[in-house]
Amino acid sequence: MIGRLGLGLAIAALAATPGLAKDTAPRTDPTAETLHVVQDGETLAGIANRAEVPRVLIIEANHLKMPYAVKAGQKLVIPRRVNHTVKPGETTFDIAMDAGVPWDQIAAANGLKPGAKIKPGQKLVIPTLAGNAAMIPSPTISTDPPNGLPDTVAPAFAWPLQGKVRRGFSMPVGTNPGHEGIDVLGAEGTAARASAAGKVIFAGQGPDEYGLTVIIYHSGRWTTTYSYLGKITVKEGDKVKAGERIGLVGHTGLASEPQLHFEIRRNKLALDPARYLKLIAQKTAPIVR
Repeated sequence: MIGRLGLGLAIAALAATPGLAKDTAPRTDPTAETLHVVQDGETLAGIANRAEVPRVLIIEANHLKMPYAVKAGQKLVIPRRVNHTVKPGETTFDIAMDAGVPWDQIAAANGLKPGAKIKPGQKLVIPTLAGNAAMIPSPTISTDPPNGLPDTVAPAFAWPLQGKVRRGFSMPVGTNPGHEGIDVLGAEGTAARASAAGKVIFAGQGPDEYGLTVIIYHSGRWTTTYSYLGKITVKEGDKVKAGERIGLVGHTGLASEPQLHFEIRRNKLALDPARYLKLIAQKTAPIVR
């Protein structure tokens, strides 16, 4: 016969074992929940099973530490997911940028290694965090904020690099694809700095034309992109302050000389950076269109 203390220890041991714990707390549509308040008797494994979300994603979303115990009343962000079918010619960079989710998190959600190759027709699940400023909302140009995220005003963007603007922003016209950002000349190895505070959601080799690239998520629907870098000095997941170095000027991608390609996007739509950059002492020649 097990004493009360022994019984308590046995129950605790079961609760700490993934897949063995009994979770009896009733939930309402757990597969749609984005914020969960832990009830008495619940375990992380049980919450993950009911939410149909891999336990590792809940752990990462809430920065939980081993042994990943949860307690009644604790609030957990539940990462939700959308389905995606890889298109011909689509890269992991394209998918991460379109979804606004770092590729390493997408890879983890699909049981892939970060460096794994993808192929057309492959089915992927894209994790998203509703209401969490660490992630970009799902790509759409709707006027309604996706996933309940507010459509905030633009951050106070600052110049990421002081120098001559070699090429300005232009809209696509006819067969002319346009130019989705500005190119600022700078000496090789000069620091490229975050235009505003935010979180790094991509840091690595972008499409061939972009070269080494960093993408920062700011707030609401706003992101900035820094390309042609010679070196990246941040990593995915880093939180950066306005003016913090994120890389060094180089001439990767299409750059024929040291420069920085810089983009401002609202919900994936490229906007003219000249409309948003602070009017600070930018010692440059007029922007070349």
